[in-house]
Amino acid sequence: MPRVAAPNPSNEDLLCLCRDTALRWGRGVRRTAGAMIGQPDYDAYVSHAATTHPDQPPLDKIAFFRLHEQRRFGGSGSFKCC
Repeated sequence: MPRVAAPNPSNEDLLCLCRDTALRWGRGVRRTAGAMIGQPDYDAYVSHAATTHPDQPPLDKIAFFRLHEQRRFGGSGSFKCC
């Protein structure tokens, strides 16, 4: 029976794997910290807007955060989606 060599990842592969893992972890930490302090997730909003309201362009990032800060801390209007 022929012997199959075990995969030997190069240093570059390991570096990419470590970098990708660190980036994924960092995004998760940022999303969790934002949720803990009441900051909504813009990427989730854009995904929701694209599927639920395809005929309307989503708000830009600045307008999105201003709108949600107004909702959270009070302001001259309310926002309700769906």
